[in-house]
Parts: sequence; C-alpha cells; structure tokens
Amino acid sequence: MARYFKEQDIDEFRECFYLFARSGQINNLDELTVIMRSLGLSPTIQELVSYLKQKNGKMSFADFLDIMHQHSKVESLPDEVIAAFKAADPHNKGTISARQLRNLLQNWGEGLSMREVDNIFREANVNNNSTVRYADFVKIACAPVPDYY
Repeated sequence: MARYFKEQDIDEFRECFYLFARSGQINNLDELTVIMRSLGLSPTIQELVSYLKQKNGKMSFADFLDIMHQHSKVESLPDEVIAAFKAADPHNKGTISARQLRNLLQNWGEGLSMREVDNIFREANVNNNSTVRYADFVKIACAPVPDYY
C-alpha cells in the first residue's frame, strides 16, 4: 500500500486506526465508520457494510489500508465541490465572483479565516475584484500539498 499513500498519510491512518480499534482489528461497523469519518472521508453506510463484508467482518490495519485505497478511488472531492458550485450557478457560466467565493469560504462550514482565504487566493492568483472559474479554482485548492513544504 505504500505505493498508493505517502508515508505521512500511512502514519495518520495508523494512529487513527489504533486509537479506535483498540484490539488491533476493526470488528464492527461502528469502528469502521468512526475511523473513516475521523480521517475526513464520507463513505455511505452501504459502502461501509460492503467494505466490512469484503474482509469477513474483521479488518487488520493492512486490510484497512486496502479499503482506504479502494475508497479513495470512489470518493472524489474535487468533483463533488465542482458539482456543488454548478448547483448554485443557475446560468451555467462556470464562474463566481471573488467576493462571493470569499464569503463562501469564510462563512460556510467550518469557515476559514480572512488570512487563510488570502493565502488561498494568492496561491490561485485570484484578486478580490475578479471573476473566478470555479473548476480551475477547485483544481488548485484541492491539489495535494507538495512534500517540500
């Protein structure tokens, strides 16, 4: 599985796995649900049941890494975010004003600070008076963080 995940990701998965699966194995749906959601994923109940069934109701850490790889191919955050933008784009222009985008980022969900939004805008070359193609913005915002940071 090391070829699919960075070492840092595997360490995070391991820490979360053993925090909630104290016996060293996932033995039920509740444990698998808590672990995957704690790692920021949003599997459906049907997906979770299927994953547990594939591993005969018990899952070691190696099995869990296999499931994480499998699920990462199914769950596509950039596509989901673009779909959300499209749902709020009644004229199908594919754009959003920078002011609206700033408002969304600061006031929806957990809400980012003004400084965090400024950093994202700087990285994506967005100025406060521009119009942003949201598909391009999502690609930049969801890009993996380089290892050299």
